[in-house]
Amino acid sequence: MFTLSPLPFALDALSPHISARTLEFHYGKHHQAYVDNLNKLTSGLEWENKSLEEIITQTKDRPEQAAIFNNAAQTFNHNFFWNSLRPAKNPSAPAPEFLEMIKKDFGDLEKFYAEFKSAALSQFGSGWAWLVKTTAGLKIIKTANADSPFSPEEKPLLTVDVWEHAYYLDYQNRRGDFVDAVMRHLWNWDFAARNL
Repeated sequence: MFTLSPLPFALDALSPHISARTLEFHYGKHHQAYVDNLNKLTSGLEWENKSLEEIITQTKDRPEQAAIFNNAAQTFNHNFFWNSLRPAKNPSAPAPEFLEMIKKDFGDLEKFYAEFKSAALSQFGSGWAWLVKTTAGLKIIKTANADSPFSPEEKPLLTVDVWEHAYYLDYQNRRGDFVDAVMRHLWNWDFAARNL
């Protein structure tokens, strides 16, 4: 049985950039619903006791298993998103070696932020923007709906959820302001470094 992973911070720890009210809905309602739906959909089936990663791999691109894939992938993506964040009062920055990788692949940190924001804003509808590591270096990608960079070629390092439920209570239609706030004030660069 799948359970809702605890947040790695208090509900109000991301304020003023993400409110406790947003987290009550985003984590407590939306994320919880993905977990609950996944349990209902996998009950008595071969995926009931498998990891999220195994379920995602085995159901991706199988239309008859789309509901299971969507709920497993959204559970995984949200777990990853929460771990990509850290309390606003305890910000982090890329370690020197990580910053060198960013400079090599994007020019500098500001250019990286601009490119990441552009990817997040150009994701039409619901989805995610990701910083991933590939064999060629760092890369920014965007994925629609529940998709994630879940392959041997792309290893996720950080993400931003650009579904409206992630930001609408705090930012209304200002997705760009939300992305800026996450990148500049909330990203957990230590988590990203552990994933390198």
